[in-house]
Amino acid sequence: MAEHRLLSKSTPTLRWVRRIRRAVLAAFCVFLVVVTWSIGSTLLAPGTDTASARLAEWARDHSMGDVVTYLEQVRYEQNQPKVGGAPSGPIPAAAGAVPAARTTGLPAPSAISDLAGGRPLPGEGQWQTVATVRGESAVRATLVRPDNQHTSYLAGVMWLDPTLVRGQLRPGTTDPGGAWPAATSLTPTERGTAVAAFNAGFRLPNGDSHGGYYADGRAAFPLVDGAASLVLLNNGRAEVGTWNQEVRMTPDVASVRQNLVMLVDNGRVNPTCATGGTAEWGSTIGQRAYIDRSGFGITADGAEVYVGGPALSVCTLGNILRAAGVVRGMELDINPAWISGAYYHQTPHGLRGFQLYPAQQVPASHYLSPSSRDWFAWFARV
Repeated sequence: MAEHRLLSKSTPTLRWVRRIRRAVLAAFCVFLVVVTWSIGSTLLAPGTDTASARLAEWARDHSMGDVVTYLEQVRYEQNQPKVGGAPSGPIPAAAGAVPAARTTGLPAPSAISDLAGGRPLPGEGQWQTVATVRGESAVRATLVRPDNQHTSYLAGVMWLDPTLVRGQLRPGTTDPGGAWPAATSLTPTERGTAVAAFNAGFRLPNGDSHGGYYADGRAAFPLVDGAASLVLLNNGRAEVGTWNQEVRMTPDVASVRQNLVMLVDNGRVNPTCATGGTAEWGSTIGQRAYIDRSGFGITADGAEVYVGGPALSVCTLGNILRAAGVVRGMELDINPAWISGAYYHQTPHGLRGFQLYPAQQVPASHYLSPSSRDWFAWFARV
């Protein structure tokens, strides 16, 4: 009888324990459903981003940025680029190169001097016309080895003539997100005049870019004094400079995309390119890591230059920009999943795109679908 009375007294307690367990289990199930739905929506979103890139961005957006950064650091340590060697085969001709066209705009750029030491390989650093406007050379491209260590890799360099083309900052569906007049992809109408496109800078929502985003008369993220800034004017020409020093807000400014600090200024590569640390060059894997990187700059005569390629440090990216004649330049995005330089041809079957460099992972068709990250488009002046 005593045991029966003890069991009876404990029964309400056991019932409460069971209720708490059921509530916890139900909450956990709801959590799993929400997380599964969130991840599923991310993986099924429009665009050509890889599954791994989408999952990494989802994790960063859900307070797991440190975990993603750690995993990227481990991956880099285990997969550092090869030192020495040579490209497999000769320097390839630029994909989609067209016969040399007449030039009445800016003077043709000089060949890029050898960055790998010794004698350049046949075709290395030699510009080829890859897009024309009214029969003139509007976009040129070339391939170069990035330095005297990573001699089996080829980086791509794209030169644009602003007298023949005009640029536009385009939003991404999630970065910066929100509603904008411009589409997140090249619309069917725009494809008729598109000549080039490429990625913008580091992510904005988490402050990775150390800067802001301004377009269409409003700032999605506040502009930061001292940040490297790619400014597009209402006439489609680009400027690059330190915000509120070399460039600033005027009625002529159409957009501003900021990212880190200046990499090339007055024709000189920033001496902190090897020492600036996370405060200047981003927190993911440091400025000395040799990975896919991209950059943009302006030459002394106003030509616009984009660089993208593998096995680049911040310093070697700066050296390529300078070798291409850039006097003011900045780093854009990094990592293979986000480097997306492309140029386009008009064909009877529609727009045809070409990747800028052989090892580029992002397809040239990337911007024909909605992009999750912001980007730049260049169009023929008509």
